[in-house]
Amino acid sequence: MLTTGLIYHPDYLKHDTGKVHPESPSRLSFLMDHLERKKIFSELEQIEPLNPPLEWVKRIHPSEYIQLIEEFSKHAPAHLDADTVISSETYRVALLAVGGVLAGVDGVMEGKVGNAFCAIRPPGHHAEPNRGMGFCIFNNVALGVRYVQEKYGLKKVLIVDWDAHHGNGTQKTFYSDPTVYYFSIHQFPFYPGTGKESEKGEGEGLGYTLNIPMFAGSGDLEYIEVFETILYPAALQFAPEFIFISAGFDGHKDDTLTNLQLTDKGFERMTQVIKNLAEKTCQGRLVSVLEGGYNLKALACSVEAHLLALMDKNQAED
Repeated sequence: MLTTGLIYHPDYLKHDTGKVHPESPSRLSFLMDHLERKKIFSELEQIEPLNPPLEWVKRIHPSEYIQLIEEFSKHAPAHLDADTVISSETYRVALLAVGGVLAGVDGVMEGKVGNAFCAIRPPGHHAEPNRGMGFCIFNNVALGVRYVQEKYGLKKVLIVDWDAHHGNGTQKTFYSDPTVYYFSIHQFPFYPGTGKESEKGEGEGLGYTLNIPMFAGSGDLEYIEVFETILYPAALQFAPEFIFISAGFDGHKDDTLTNLQLTDKGFERMTQVIKNLAEKTCQGRLVSVLEGGYNLKALACSVEAHLLALMDKNQAED
């Protein structure tokens, strides 16, 4: 039985957002220490991220935007917006984050691992083709989609985005594309203001965007019901050949940036639903990519539950 891959690199800590920014390097350093302590790290297949050719990044982001990030990094510190910090290493690290997702795709498609989790930063799902925002520079998952479609010839890709914030960048990228089914469940109304139920795609992509806005206070029971009764049958009908998860863990009840009530067990069950879906539709081909999650302990414990579900194991009680 193939194991689960883990994509991580210590250079992901070099994207310096400052001492008080929620999207800090400690998110990953704390997570890695937690996985070591829980003896999970050694059970995962370690995969090195690629240094991606810019031609792949240009599948989503135009040259002018890529050059803008490079120039901002050269003259750092700088801000893309009030929340999105650029440091001297941001350009290089953001490219390495993209390369982490591409390496995860390669690991799955080449049969080295059954599925993979990309412990990367900066996150990506708010990044539109011409604009970074909401802590995001390049849209890691969107680039992974184009990579798996163009390098491996797969046509239909499902993105499941369970970050507490709507992935406006990912939705915008694929809004008229019938080859990509974008599902998002998120707190609403909330940043960035997109993700209404009425947003369903346009043109040939009409019907291939599914937004499930959730009220503040929603938790495991509400989310699991959506996954089992709405997402699962819709995704079965779409029949994806590959699945990405935009895995934000900021919907956890202990995360102070949001107002949702999810627990480790909720993330475990959502993972199981998507893993079962992948096994039924696309030979288990699944890559999960870290997005949000800002309470260090809640993030670490949620990722632990997520990884163990990907590995078909149960989370032990502390």
